[in-house]
Amino acid sequence: MMLDIKTRLRSLKRPQLLVRAVRFGADDYRRDVHLKRLLNCDTLPRPAEAVMRLLELEAEANHWREIRSGNYVIARHIEILIALSGEAALMQATSSTC
Repeated sequence: MMLDIKTRLRSLKRPQLLVRAVRFGADDYRRDVHLKRLLNCDTLPRPAEAVMRLLELEAEANHWREIRSGNYVIARHIEILIALSGEAALMQATSSTC
């Protein structure tokens, strides 16, 4: 499962503007606030599970972006990508300590 997650993360290719916005917002990411809101949960999942769920949300947001839908909300897409970045880093840090 871990390899699948890492492969999926490496395969994400997004417009440079989104990537820059994520870099600016990454320092302010707080999983206890942002992840709970994005995943609509009371109990925080482990980083790997959070990444999988965020990948699903991100794929949906990216779909709306690609078809230029009125349902697309760039701020939400950026929030998802910021959380995804934070959770991926946490997943990497916790897997390297085992």
